[in-house]
Amino acid sequence: MRAIDAGILICTECHELNRQDADTDEQVCARCGALVHDRRPNSLVRTWALLITAAILYIPANILPIMTVTSLGQGDPSTIMSGVIQLVQHGMIPIAAVVFIASIVVPTFKLVGIALLLFSVQRHQPLSARQRILMYRFIEFIGRWSMLDIFVIAILVAVVNFGRLASVEANLGAIAFASVVILTMLAAVTFDPRLIWDNTESDDDHD
Repeated sequence: MRAIDAGILICTECHELNRQDADTDEQVCARCGALVHDRRPNSLVRTWALLITAAILYIPANILPIMTVTSLGQGDPSTIMSGVIQLVQHGMIPIAAVVFIASIVVPTFKLVGIALLLFSVQRHQPLSARQRILMYRFIEFIGRWSMLDIFVIAILVAVVNFGRLASVEANLGAIAFASVVILTMLAAVTFDPRLIWDNTESDDDHD
């Protein structure tokens, strides 16, 4: 049985359980006074909007240079993928693997994973609630690691600044990539996981 079936609403701000009041249109939390809803308003629409924007920015994030490393007055801008290739060519395969997973695999999985969750919830696709919630939790867990490249670039820009001798400059690709990461994190937040359990009657959760 779902909490809403028992007339219980949870506050998304302080997680207080509130007894549903059928006589009011805008119920507030008994503890913190925040508005309480049975489901987050326009959750699917907001998540789709953030996800589509992130998918659009994902293209320039991988095409545009993410940073330029200058040494002795010379330097070429590099994209995420070209940076991974350079690391492999210099024998730094473990570091290249970390950058590839954090900057290519993780954002791609988040975009595809959130889209699959949205599609399965809206279209009642044959994906069990257990599978959906595991995917949602995994997306939330890996989301923080997508910022690895941005953290590295921020540190390098702040530390490596020796004029023409050596310097690191962030490029437009870094802004696009950071936007993708932030938007996918917000998409995971705006998606209401309780929607997963709203159509479980058609799912085969007992296999």
